[in-house]
Amino acid sequence: MSIAEPPQSAPLPALDRRTLLKSGGLGLGLGASLAASPLAAQMGGQGFTHGIASGEPSQSSVLLWTRFAADQSTTIEWTVSENPDFSAVVSEGSATAHPNSDWCAKSVADDLEPGRWYYYRFIAPDGSASDIGRTRTLPEGPTEQFRMAVFSCSNIGFGWFNAYAHLAEANDVDLVYHAGDYFYEYAPGTYPSVDQALTERLGLDPASETVSLADYRLRFATYRRDRDLQRLHQMYPMISGWDDHESTNDSYATGAQNHQPETEGDWDVRKRAAMRAYREWMPVSDNPWEAYEIGDLATIYRLETRLTSRGKPASFAELLRGSQSPETALASLTDFRDGAYLDPARHMLGTAQEEWLASGMKASRGAGKTWQVLAQQVLMGRVATPVSFADALPENVPDFVRQRVVAGAMASRAGLPLNMDAWDGYPAARGRVFEAALNANANLISLAGDTHNAWAFELAHEGAAVGVEFGGQSVTSPGFENFLGGVDERLVSGALVQENAQLSWANTTKRGYMVVELTPSRATSEYRFLDGVRARGTALSGTQRIASEAGSHKLTLS
Repeated sequence: MSIAEPPQSAPLPALDRRTLLKSGGLGLGLGASLAASPLAAQMGGQGFTHGIASGEPSQSSVLLWTRFAADQSTTIEWTVSENPDFSAVVSEGSATAHPNSDWCAKSVADDLEPGRWYYYRFIAPDGSASDIGRTRTLPEGPTEQFRMAVFSCSNIGFGWFNAYAHLAEANDVDLVYHAGDYFYEYAPGTYPSVDQALTERLGLDPASETVSLADYRLRFATYRRDRDLQRLHQMYPMISGWDDHESTNDSYATGAQNHQPETEGDWDVRKRAAMRAYREWMPVSDNPWEAYEIGDLATIYRLETRLTSRGKPASFAELLRGSQSPETALASLTDFRDGAYLDPARHMLGTAQEEWLASGMKASRGAGKTWQVLAQQVLMGRVATPVSFADALPENVPDFVRQRVVAGAMASRAGLPLNMDAWDGYPAARGRVFEAALNANANLISLAGDTHNAWAFELAHEGAAVGVEFGGQSVTSPGFENFLGGVDERLVSGALVQENAQLSWANTTKRGYMVVELTPSRATSEYRFLDGVRARGTALSGTQRIASEAGSHKLTLS
């Protein structure tokens, strides 16, 4: 990989909150939300307010994004060049910044060469220019190496986005994949609580949970003001997919744990608002799932596991409601394990996406590509709660945490996994994906986020080795240390590995990101752990490299 010179980072303009709230529209009802005025348009005043971004790369094209706030719809020009002084222009075009899209503008630059770094910028009618961005097309033909960074779970209230800043300094990947929870929907003081929140990160808008279109737009605008996030987008093309918090916690096709229809209105209205804002503010196409060809080396499949076809996840709280004794609780869980838990009608992807993925993996292997990579959101590897966790809880742990851990330990006794909101909660759906991978003779790699912790699994299905999974730690959101803070991390991860046969390694206390490197013979994940997130800084506290030889479906720690 030949690294191009990164563009300079431009200073951010001052934030003008007075004009932000001038329209008084924060009280818009849900019924009007899909036609809501773009309140976030006032964020940072007029002009280029939130930097630039690129995404959806192919061998000959890339999608370009910016935001240009004005008094009326404005056509802005863009230019792509082989160098940062724009003396070698290779593609030009225009995009329209319109109030109906919250002034966000996107356009596809094509006629590009494969496997090349390019520079791009936008120019307004008055001659003002955006920051200069850097992007890269995907390779074509023989490919000896491809490197991608994997991020997830970036809750702004818990700390600084030091992981983003570290990658910008490292300047050593071709592409970024964001596995979701790009932002969090909660009202300020909810998660994190006021006591947990970093004081310097308390200025969160809106000052309520995101429910309407205006709310989601404003939350995006707030996050995208972060200079480290802007720098990440400025330097790399991004493949991204939403998880739950871009809509609301534990969401699925027809509802969500954190949606109350009696006070927050119709779920479909809220879901459409969340999806619309995401597609406005992110450098993504409108396709719910997509494939990206990495020369003759790999195919990356961006999956949609949340809002299209996912069924309602099971709830241990509901399953155990009314149980009068440990015996009745265990009987209820066992009945569920042998019945509804195995229902093949409970989907994660839906039939259309499953068929697309199955045929895609077969075509990828038929074309001689070594790796088939699932860029998705939640763990595929099985994780059950070690029963010992219930005994290890500190005395001062919150009641809801204690109840969750105790329920997880009870589920383990019944042979059930910890997290019903992951693939563990949909075993038949997971089995169909694994069977498709086996039928295609795929070298399957699953990339996941969601849990805030770092994991490495050797995936198996009915005794057959299927592939490996690299589950990434969060950018800022806390992991198991949030409720097992008094327990040595080595004991926690050791107990998890001992309890779960597929799990080769885990780290439950460190924040950061992964760099996944693919070669014709090996796939490697380097877990990069930041010193912390409560103060700005890019120092690492350590790394862990885990590799899988092509065709082995096994992991080696180094």
